[in-house]
Amino acid sequence: MFILLGIWVRDSAWPLDLVVADAMWGFWQTSGGDVVWVITDILGPVLPIAMFFVMVFFAVRLRRDAYVLNVLLRSIVLLAACRMVSLFKGVFERDRPRDYVDFSYPSGHVVSVASVAFTGIVLCGWLARRLLRRVIVLGATLVVIAAACRVLLDVHWVTDVLGGTLGVTGTGLLVAAALHLIPLRERKVSG
Repeated sequence: MFILLGIWVRDSAWPLDLVVADAMWGFWQTSGGDVVWVITDILGPVLPIAMFFVMVFFAVRLRRDAYVLNVLLRSIVLLAACRMVSLFKGVFERDRPRDYVDFSYPSGHVVSVASVAFTGIVLCGWLARRLLRRVIVLGATLVVIAAACRVLLDVHWVTDVLGGTLGVTGTGLLVAAALHLIPLRERKVSG
């Protein structure tokens, strides 16, 4: 779906894209836009980098626990694969709603947040099952916030943020399955 959507929208904006962009026009120049810029600086490309370093830290710290180390190392690969969805910007070369650097589809900020959310959900499924529902809700909420911020700032079309979410979800499911991270299993405790 991610690739089909990218092909479908690369040369034009959907009516929904145009309506939303027209409604948001100029918001990025207001004081509300200043607040949204701060949020989007936090919910962006820095997030997967931070998660990578946290997972590496715990992998080193817990290296004697083969189970946890194995899950963390496979999750690092998963995070990297999901984040690579942003490389498709050069494939689709879609223009943004207003003048802004780089191409538009998919939203790199949304890809970043969705990558962290997807990886976090998988990690919780393996290592902290009791937190799984909360992490799913938190991850989905952060993806929606990141997407809304990018649209409010008029640097992405609605279909760009939708595409980023679809791309990470599809990539995440394929890579997680290949890495045997799905289906999620509970940790076996030796006794």
